[in-house]
Amino acid sequence: MEAFVVIAEFRVRPECLAEFLNAARDDAAHSVADEPGCRQFDVVQPEGEGGTVVFYEVYDSRAAFDAHLETPHLARFRAAFPPLILEERPVRFLHRHHP
Repeated sequence: MEAFVVIAEFRVRPECLAEFLNAARDDAAHSVADEPGCRQFDVVQPEGEGGTVVFYEVYDSRAAFDAHLETPHLARFRAAFPPLILEERPVRFLHRHHP
């Protein structure tokens, strides 16, 4: 079954990493638990890039992702993260064909 994938990437201030990860985990946990169209929401860090955090999000469709944009947990995250980061990189949208 095809899926809609979102990749968001942030460069986080080193002294704010723990706080950023707490806010990210809240958003991810609520996305998976509270949104029927959210299949997966991983919060990961590339090896050797301690200040970079990547979200790998999988939704049933673009409409399911658009519903995510209206959720209280995303509003909390959006309010929390700006002072914690150095850069928010452009969000990428992909279509997953397997699995």
